[in-house]
Amino acid sequence: MKEKITSSQNKRVKQWRALTSKKGRKQTQSYLLEGWHLVQEALKADQPITAILGTADQLAAHAAVLPSDVDCFELTDSIAKTIGDANTPQGIFATMPLPHAAPVDPQTAQGGWLFLDQVQDPGNIGTMVRTADAAGLTGVVFGRGSASRYLPKVLRSMQGSQFHVQLVEADLHDWIQAFTARHLPVYGTNLDPQAQDYRNVDPVPLAAGAVVMGNEGNGMAPDLQRLTTRNLYIPIKGQAESLNVAVAAGIVMFRLFG
Repeated sequence: MKEKITSSQNKRVKQWRALTSKKGRKQTQSYLLEGWHLVQEALKADQPITAILGTADQLAAHAAVLPSDVDCFELTDSIAKTIGDANTPQGIFATMPLPHAAPVDPQTAQGGWLFLDQVQDPGNIGTMVRTADAAGLTGVVFGRGSASRYLPKVLRSMQGSQFHVQLVEADLHDWIQAFTARHLPVYGTNLDPQAQDYRNVDPVPLAAGAVVMGNEGNGMAPDLQRLTTRNLYIPIKGQAESLNVAVAAGIVMFRLFG
């Protein structure tokens, strides 16, 4: 079914606009995907899309692959520009329900994992999720203080990798302790006298374990540093003060899991 919406005061339009906010997502238990790449990746991954919305041009351009059993809404160009968050909107969106799957139990979680400790920048988060996907990791845990995985900028920067790996919001203390209790290595990233050069660490056996990446400005929380199996550092040969957290995460993940 396709419905044409021409009024910016339409109730649905107001609901879609609200999905860019935490309050709006909580009230409707849904979130918004913006841009054809994300919508396409969700379709490829057979995600539970509840509605497709877009301008006439966008809907026509992708008509061949849009599901016939999902409600479709045609928007005017002016309405489409007000719904999303991107600076240069493409004019096509999809709505999806917030997941209500059973939480992942760190006592039984398998494979390689990336733990994010108070990471705030959406671009960094998206890059790290994509890199975790590329390196074959199982999932990413968003620790307390990290930006929400449903922020529009985080969703866009993940570029669909959120549909290929498990994303969890949890207390990293619980996850680190659960992994180390199972004798699975958890490597922190921190420059201190006890830290070890990442190049001197062997790849994780059976690709089962985790890497913790800390806040862009402050690094890992000290109490988490004390829980890890070992903390690693990346030697800097030039005069740069430090590496971007997403770049560092990529280097360490491919060393340990790639």
